Amino acid sequence: MRNTIIQCEQWLRDEVAKAGASGIILGLSGGIDSSVLAALARESLGKNGVLGVIMPCHSINQDEQDARLLAEAVDVNFTRVDLSNTFDFLCEGINLELSSLVKSNMKARLRMVTLYAIAQSRNLLVCGTSNKSEYETGYFTKYGDSGVDLMPLASFLKREIREMAKILHVPERIITKAPSAGLYDGQTDEGDMGFTYETLDEYLATGKISDEKAKERIDVMRRRSEHKRKPIPIFKF
Repeated sequence: MRNTIIQCEQWLRDEVAKAGASGIILGLSGGIDSSVLAALARESLGKNGVLGVIMPCHSINQDEQDARLLAEAVDVNFTRVDLSNTFDFLCEGINLELSSLVKSNMKARLRMVTLYAIAQSRNLLVCGTSNKSEYETGYFTKYGDSGVDLMPLASFLKREIREMAKILHVPERIITKAPSAGLYDGQTDEGDMGFTYETLDEYLATGKISDEKAKERIDVMRRRSEHKRKPIPIFKF
């Protein structure tokens, strides 16, 4: 895995150089994926080549504490933009009854806008934190956390992300916490999906799965989210 990390770091340096950028920017959520990306980018590009952005939006306080813990542990620059009031103002302006899913996607898209505003001002590339397990099932927001310039982690299963986290010295508290979008207390990725990352990773890696209900749900998620992974359809004469 260490050799793979080195290759990914070189790829990141090459992409930044090809773009003529000064470095990369990413959202720091306090979760393992953004933590691994921040640590990997720090090794690849140096401290001045990485900017993390903590973007609370009626978020859980523990997540921000973990994001700050990570930034200090791997020594990356970071800033904070509170999007709570912006989110409230937008919801009020839309003036419709919005579901919790719609609101969750709005938060992700506000974060994307924020990252690109800072990135354009500082000549940075926006990096996404989605791993392969999330990318293949569509467990991300279209034009939200998938609205990025680079996806360095999208070839790594969740279990591989955990392995990388240990090698890159991500704090143990972040490695062992239940993966969550932090939408509300007690919310977890696995609870939303209806199966564990262990089950999902094994299916994606081998094509085999013993839980038929989980297989059916994963297949449905992959099929329904296919549009998220494809280019925008364009009419041609």
